[in-house]
Amino acid sequence: MSLSAGQTVPPGDLPPGAVRWSWQPHAPRVPAEPLARAWLAQALDLPPQSVPLERDARGRPRLGGAYAGWDCNWSHSGNGLLVAIGRDVRVGIDLERVRPRGRALELAARFFTAPELVWLHAAPSTAVRDHGFLRLWCAKEAVLKAHGHGISFGLHRLRFADLDGRLQLVECDPELGAPSDWRLDELQPEPDYLGALAWRPT
Repeated sequence: MSLSAGQTVPPGDLPPGAVRWSWQPHAPRVPAEPLARAWLAQALDLPPQSVPLERDARGRPRLGGAYAGWDCNWSHSGNGLLVAIGRDVRVGIDLERVRPRGRALELAARFFTAPELVWLHAAPSTAVRDHGFLRLWCAKEAVLKAHGHGISFGLHRLRFADLDGRLQLVECDPELGAPSDWRLDELQPEPDYLGALAWRPT
């Protein structure tokens, strides 16, 4: 279960296995962490300086102390920031600004799986292809951010398929666990942005 910021379930009452996300306006070239920290403080009902935000050896943010069973992640692009928090999960979130992707097929051939590339080639227009490319990119990055290695792990090591208009993880490297462990919500927090929220139980 994922809840947007507009849904008024208090984070302290967030049930195990659930996640909550929020869209925040964010100026380009301004560090995202202070704004993410401020939202996490509000979500946890803590002063910003008391949010137990830590970084692991790879630089991935995480919550510690009394909130060690919780997880957080954020992503910024253009003028926006997405922040997510979850309980008893590993959570990853990605945000991308919608714009023409002239190298979409070239990048997909290099970094995506063969079935994903076939799906993009079958798109009826350049706009639909670019939209599909961005959906896949966000979904893959969200899962890999939750995993903790980011895209350096390899975008080709997980495969999504569009099933009835929704992306679903159908195949992945065993290090990511079973595909059925993962949940994915595709997001469009603003008209010119696409995002993805991925999580799995810890």
